Amino acid sequence: MTPEFYDRRTVLRLSTATLATLSTAGCLSGQTSSGQTVTMPDNLTFEPKTATVETGETVTWTNESEIKHTVTAYEDEIPDEAAYFASGGFESERAARNRVTEGLIAPGENYEHTFEEPGTYGYFCIPHEGSGMVGTVRVK
Repeated sequence: MTPEFYDRRTVLRLSTATLATLSTAGCLSGQTSSGQTVTMPDNLTFEPKTATVETGETVTWTNESEIKHTVTAYEDEIPDEAAYFASGGFESERAARNRVTEGLIAPGENYEHTFEEPGTYGYFCIPHEGSGMVGTVRVK
């Protein structure tokens, strides 16, 4: 048998291995471009202060501090056609402010939101708004 000759089983096995590798590579590359992570460290900030994503991508906020935070959209700082977002699932800024404890993100926990409309979104942490814990999401 010459090295260029493979039986049907060998060809199928090699094809399957190649397809599995390509499928995995596609999944992994999709994860890196599907959104952005914003951290909430101990210094009462959102890092980065401005996150930029494409329409349909998700921003994940991760609380890396030792205290609880919220992610709360400023109702008048999101595009008119955009869905309101806030940790705790509130439908308005007023509801989020009135029931702040229900929207708190504990240390080590995450909150995520998928942005379906292009534009600029302003948001803040209710307990630390006065300390300047505010951020922006830009959706292209």
